Amino acid sequence: MNGFLVIDKHEGVTSHGIVHSVRKILNLKKAGHTGTLDPFATGVLPVALGEGTKVIPFLDESVKEYQAVMRLGVSTDTQDCTGRVLRESAFNLVSEAMLQKTFSSFSGEIEQVPPMFSALKRSGVPLYKLARQGEIVQREPRKITIFSLSIDKINLPLIYFSVRCSRGTYVRTLANDLGEQLGCGAHLSALRRTASGMFSLNESITLEQLAFLKAEGSITEYIIPPLRCLPHFKQITLSDKGAHRIRCGAVPGSDGFITCHQGDLRTGDKVSLIHGNNLAAIAEIIDSDETDEREKMRLLRVFN
Repeated sequence: MNGFLVIDKHEGVTSHGIVHSVRKILNLKKAGHTGTLDPFATGVLPVALGEGTKVIPFLDESVKEYQAVMRLGVSTDTQDCTGRVLRESAFNLVSEAMLQKTFSSFSGEIEQVPPMFSALKRSGVPLYKLARQGEIVQREPRKITIFSLSIDKINLPLIYFSVRCSRGTYVRTLANDLGEQLGCGAHLSALRRTASGMFSLNESITLEQLAFLKAEGSITEYIIPPLRCLPHFKQITLSDKGAHRIRCGAVPGSDGFITCHQGDLRTGDKVSLIHGNNLAAIAEIIDSDETDEREKMRLLRVFN
């Protein structure tokens, strides 16, 4: 069982806990998630199964999409609903016009200071561990991109919004920063990830559905093959001879390829080597001017 499942994570469980449940339901040894969701958050959590775990470093999840709710007038130390209240302020002077203007100012490439309650490390120690000890350290702002940010509903003190952003964006920090600019403070009270790269809620299943599908023997139709998860890589088709050399861990010669992108590839490009519509290997072009395929690329991952 190799590939990816898109799990619709439920509230109150860690991402690691979801992976543990998937392993248990499917009786798998190898599984892993591609990007952590906080325990209070829900939605898209891609889980790699078996050989799919080898694909994780090569996925393009540079764009994330969320639906979120922020609460005006209350700031917390974690910037979300799980934290300790730091400050409460009046929000009655916040108008719809103020909200629209503030939200529109958080667009494009902006700088964001990562929160103390995060898995980022300082001298090998996660920041959240330092934060729990009452320690606050200097964090350098990082550039992120907000591709779109829109208000869906206003029901003061709650603001419902949708955001499409670059990987590495902290939506709870976004809510906190929006509240600071509005002058009343805010925190994130709910978060649902609707897409992570090519993975979306449209093809997701819950853990309960996973257990049911496993019991009735129809789970395979929900597993996304590794090859389908790499649409951003060019594909090169191997001959039977080439596939055999790949399985031996060697780059095939020119007679090992049925199709090739000679001239289309540049040094540093990564490619999918396929055989029988399956992903046989991921390779990197190390010399695009080389005519001998064995000197042109190196294997990064080989799949069973």
